[in-house]
Amino acid sequence: MKDTTDHALRPARHEDGEDLARLIDIAGEGIPSWLWAQSADGDQTPLDVGTVRARREQGGFSYKNAIVAERENHVLGMVLSYPIASADESASVDLPAPIVPFVALEANSVGTWYVNALAVRAGSRGYGIGTTLMANAEKQARDAGFDTVSIQVYAQNTAAVRLYRRLGYELVASAPVLSHPCQPYYTGDVLLLLKAIAPHKQS
Repeated sequence: MKDTTDHALRPARHEDGEDLARLIDIAGEGIPSWLWAQSADGDQTPLDVGTVRARREQGGFSYKNAIVAERENHVLGMVLSYPIASADESASVDLPAPIVPFVALEANSVGTWYVNALAVRAGSRGYGIGTTLMANAEKQARDAGFDTVSIQVYAQNTAAVRLYRRLGYELVASAPVLSHPCQPYYTGDVLLLLKAIAPHKQS
């Protein structure tokens, strides 16, 4: 296995779009690419659609909200996070079933710094990259004056749940998984986890 212990963090750039799309698809257990396939036009692949979206200047899934871990100019992982100021009560109307529980739980994240996605490439796991990325997201939250960080995860993704628990995140709400077409075909619940942090004092 390639040694990835010597990695650095940096803000994502526009040209990282394809890497970000691949990583958010990992974080979303294939549901993002399934959604992108429905928006593909002409010769576009789902990855093409995801890449275009990652390169947007605005919106939650924008490179401007991502921090990447890299080694020798190779992106190993990323965390996508930003504040949630208000709930969009109309957002759950006519949504594809796989994302309904996630959108429903976002209403409980209002006023928090929200970690939308954390992902590390398969060959780079086990070196603490995910932990480092989460620590950076928490630093962003503190610097922005937030005292709570939130994240969602499938209950059956036990490795991720174990990581977040170890980092101090606690269960505050859950929503049942709805039928979805993507492996690993999780059932059970989607969990919303929160962690209280001490914000940096504004000078």
